[in-house]
Amino acid sequence: MAGRRGLAGTVLVHKVAGAAADAGLSLADVAAEARYASENVGTMGVALKACTLPGRIFTDRFGPTKMEVGLGIHGEPGAHVTDIQPVEAVVSQLLNQILSKETNYLPISRGERVVLMVNGLGGTPLMELMIAAGKAVPQLMVEHGLAVDRVYTGSFMTSLDMEGLSISIMRADRSILQRLDAETKAPYWPVGVSGNRLPAKIPVPIPRPRSAKIVEPQSQPLKLTEQGQLLELVIVAAATALIHLKDTLNEWDSKVGDGDCGSTMYKGAKAVLEDMKNYPLNDAAETVGEIGSTIGKSMGGTSGIIYSILCKAACAQLKTSSHSVITSKQWAKALASAIDAVSKYGGAKVGYRTLLDALIPALSSLEERLSSGDDPATAFLTSSQAALDGAESTKKMRAKAGRTLYVPREIQSSVPDPGAYATASWYRAAALAVNDKYKNK
Repeated sequence: MAGRRGLAGTVLVHKVAGAAADAGLSLADVAAEARYASENVGTMGVALKACTLPGRIFTDRFGPTKMEVGLGIHGEPGAHVTDIQPVEAVVSQLLNQILSKETNYLPISRGERVVLMVNGLGGTPLMELMIAAGKAVPQLMVEHGLAVDRVYTGSFMTSLDMEGLSISIMRADRSILQRLDAETKAPYWPVGVSGNRLPAKIPVPIPRPRSAKIVEPQSQPLKLTEQGQLLELVIVAAATALIHLKDTLNEWDSKVGDGDCGSTMYKGAKAVLEDMKNYPLNDAAETVGEIGSTIGKSMGGTSGIIYSILCKAACAQLKTSSHSVITSKQWAKALASAIDAVSKYGGAKVGYRTLLDALIPALSSLEERLSSGDDPATAFLTSSQAALDGAESTKKMRAKAGRTLYVPREIQSSVPDPGAYATASWYRAAALAVNDKYKNK
């Protein structure tokens, strides 16, 4: 069980083998199932501090600002040492290492189903493991096109006091899931839930990015093209609108939510403005992708995940264009892909009192006006009014999920959905900025 199948991936293999043995299979059949499981799992780990070996003086070979990727369970040196990165970037690097065709750790195709295990190495709190799992699931779905059937999070295979985690991905077919779900008396295995499980949603068929390689951080070009200047203008306008809405959104959200919608949007908007100096603004697709990464790192919570999915789905659609300048109809297609992804992964539809109640009317209006021959700026502006109208209409809607579901109807009807209104507001601000630019030409 050396190489890519080592580390915590063996725990999944052991569970499959144990369940097969408990079911009464012969030794040969148990071995065959274990072998099959081992051929369908890949693991990669990262640590901020190696373990303390008994009887030896601990030496911190990484240093306080470094982390090591691919180190062994006994503290053996890994593949490389690099600067400490945000958790989203760390998770992305581990998943790419496991799933990329270059490493071939786990040969797998988009559209397949998987099991995810996020394993603590001994000195990592469960909350931090949960954060990593929360970053891994949307990346698996959006960037790698995989349906996640099971998620196991905890310290299953540790290395004394090592501070770090490993991620294991196992291909999930019916036989594998049957073994993993089988009852066990192992004290630390997550307790299974009896009854039928809802199947994981098959991911939206998003085109694979042109390169699966880890790229260096982008930087803003010295000279912006007309498209780059327009993107810069739109980003500033949209972010500024959210910053100004902070208190209003918080007030509304205190009635129907957790009271922090405005603060969450404010953090995301401020982070986008701060990171914009590093955005490759002349490349629309990459810029949208970078915005998604910024939001994913800064906003947190459900909103951060939703906007990250939205941006990355739009980015993938924009990358299908063979031209550097994106047309208005291509932007509309990107918006459609983003809406489709959020709806698929979140399960929301029109009338659920969510941000989609602003975006879906906006998309319908945009497509209609462009098809009717309106110039792009006018079509964008008209669709932004549809977004505002859609957000306002959420006052009449009864929430279908989330905390708002338990809020009395009369309170729900007193304010629009804060998330929908925030979305409509940045969309409207972006449209006004574009319209003003072309009016003043």
